[in-house]
Amino acid sequence: MLFNPNTYDPAHLDAESRRLLRALVDFFEERGKNALVKSYIDRAWYDDFLAFSAKEGLFATFLTPSADGGGDKRWDTARNAALSEILGFYGLDYWYTWQVTVLGLGPVWQSANPVQRQRAAELLDDGHVMAFALSERSHGADIYATDMILTPTGDGGFTASGTKYYIGNGNVAGLVSVFGRRSDVEGPDGYVFFAADSRHENYHLIKNVVNKQMYVSTFELTDYPVRAQDVLHTGKAAFDAALNTVNVGKFNLCTAAIGICEHAMYEAVTHAHRRMLYGRPVTDFPHVRRELTDAYARLVAMKLFSDRAVDYFRSAGPDDRRYLLFNPMTKMKVTTEGEKVVDLMWDVIAAKGFEADTYFDKAAMDIRGLPKLEGTVHVNLALILKFMPNYLFNPSAEYAPVPTRHDAADDEFLFRQGPARGLGAIRFHDWRTAYDTHAGLPNVARFREQADGFCTLLRDHAPTEAQQKDLDFLLSVGHLFALIVYGQLILEQAELTGVDRVLLDEIFAILVRDFSAYATELHGKTATTDEQAAWALANLRRPVGDESRDAAVWQQVLGLVGAYEMRP
Repeated sequence: MLFNPNTYDPAHLDAESRRLLRALVDFFEERGKNALVKSYIDRAWYDDFLAFSAKEGLFATFLTPSADGGGDKRWDTARNAALSEILGFYGLDYWYTWQVTVLGLGPVWQSANPVQRQRAAELLDDGHVMAFALSERSHGADIYATDMILTPTGDGGFTASGTKYYIGNGNVAGLVSVFGRRSDVEGPDGYVFFAADSRHENYHLIKNVVNKQMYVSTFELTDYPVRAQDVLHTGKAAFDAALNTVNVGKFNLCTAAIGICEHAMYEAVTHAHRRMLYGRPVTDFPHVRRELTDAYARLVAMKLFSDRAVDYFRSAGPDDRRYLLFNPMTKMKVTTEGEKVVDLMWDVIAAKGFEADTYFDKAAMDIRGLPKLEGTVHVNLALILKFMPNYLFNPSAEYAPVPTRHDAADDEFLFRQGPARGLGAIRFHDWRTAYDTHAGLPNVARFREQADGFCTLLRDHAPTEAQQKDLDFLLSVGHLFALIVYGQLILEQAELTGVDRVLLDEIFAILVRDFSAYATELHGKTATTDEQAAWALANLRRPVGDESRDAAVWQQVLGLVGAYEMRP
C-alpha cells in the first residue's frame, strides 16, 4: 500500500511519465540521505534538484497543458499526484518549490493571453520555477483587500507598486503571477492579475521570511512597468482566477502529507521493531502495536481518499463540480490525519524522533505546515459545510459512475472552472451507496449508524440561528460531516482496487472512534442545546473488536520493517 523507492514502478502511467518519476526517485537515492539531511540542516537552496528538473524537463512535462506544449506535456492530475507524493517523501522543501510553481501557473493557464502563455511554456522548458503573489503581510490571503496598486499609464499599461509577503520561489521565479488592484477603479472591477519577472530591476527581493531550505519571500515592486501584454486577468475574472488557482493547487497538500508519512513510517517501524527494551522488542508491547497499527491504517486511509479524489478532479466539468468538496477535504482532513500519523509514531520512537540524522525529525516539523497552507483547517471546514445540505439530503441520480482515471488526458477543465460561486447548489450522488456496498464489514455498518444518526441530528435538532453564526460550534458539526465524506471515498476506492477487507474494517474502527470523539466535543460546547447534547451521548459507539483482524493488520505493519532505508 505504501510508496517504496526500492520497488516503485508506476505501471498505471504512460512510458514517459514512468521514466521521469523513476528518474526522480533515482536522483534522490543516488544523492543519498547524508546529503538530504545536510542540505536541510544548512538550509541550502536546492540548485541540484532544480538543475535535475531542468535537464529532464520534469516540470515542463508535468505542468504544461497539451495546447501549450504538445508531445508528452499535459496537465494530468493523476501523474501530478504521483510526483507530489515522491517529492513529499524526500522532503517538504522539494515539494514546496513544485507546489508554488503550480500556483504561479494557475492564473497563466486560465488566461487567454497568448504572450504570457507562450512565455510560461518557454520558461518551463528552460527549467524555471514560478511564483504566486497573492498574500500580503497585513491581509494574508484576503484577496478582498490588497495594497498592490496599479496606476494607469495611459497606453493600456500600468505601473505597479506594493509589497507581497509569503511568496514561495520569489527569489528566482521566472514568472510571478501578481494580484493587485487599480488605483482608479473601486470594488471588484478594479482587480488585476499580471505577470512579473523576479529579475527585473524594479522587483526588489527583501528576504526569506522563514527559517527553512525553501525560500518564502517578501518582495516589493516599485513603479514596476506592467504592459498591456503582461495583464492576465482583470475585474471579477481576476478574483475567480485567484480562487480557482487555489482549487487546483490545494490538492497537492494531501499527497505531500502522504509522502512525508510514508518515509517517516519506514524509519519508525523499523527502529521500534529492532530496539530492545527490558529484553523485548519494543513492538512486543500492546500499546506500541496499537499506535503503529493505528498510524498505518490512518495512512492507508489517507491514500485511498486522495487517490479517489483524483478521479473526481479529472472527470469534472461544468455540470459536475463535486471535486470542489473533495478538494478542501484533501487539504483539511488528509493533512490533519498526517499530523496524527506522525504523532502516533513519535509516541513510539520517542527521543529518536529528535535525532538530526533521521528523516523523522524533519517530518515531525514539516507535517505541521500542510494544514496551515492555502487556508487553515477552520477555513476549509467552513467551506466544507457549504456542501452539507445537498450532500446529505438531496442526492442526484444524474451522475454516471466515475471510473479510475489514469488515462493520459489533459485536465483542461481545471483552467476554465468559471465563476467561483454557487457551491451550495452543487449536488452529489448518494453517499449511502458506498456504505451499502460494504455493509457486511462490522465497523462500516457501525459507522453507518453514526452517519444516519448525524442526519437525524440535522433534521430534528438543526443548529439554531444563533448557532449558525457561531463558527466554534459549527466546526464541531463540520468535523462530524467530514468523516462521512471521508468514509465514502475510502470505500469507493477500496471497491475499485480490492483493498484487503480486514484492513478496511480496521480503518472504519478508527472512524467510529473519531466520530465518537467529535460527538463528545459537540456535547461539551457551551452553545450546544440539551437536545443536541443528548443526541451526542446517544450516538457514541465503540468499534467492533476482532483480535484476528488486529493480528492480521499488525502483520502488514511488520512487513514494513527493513523494507526501505534511504541510501547513505
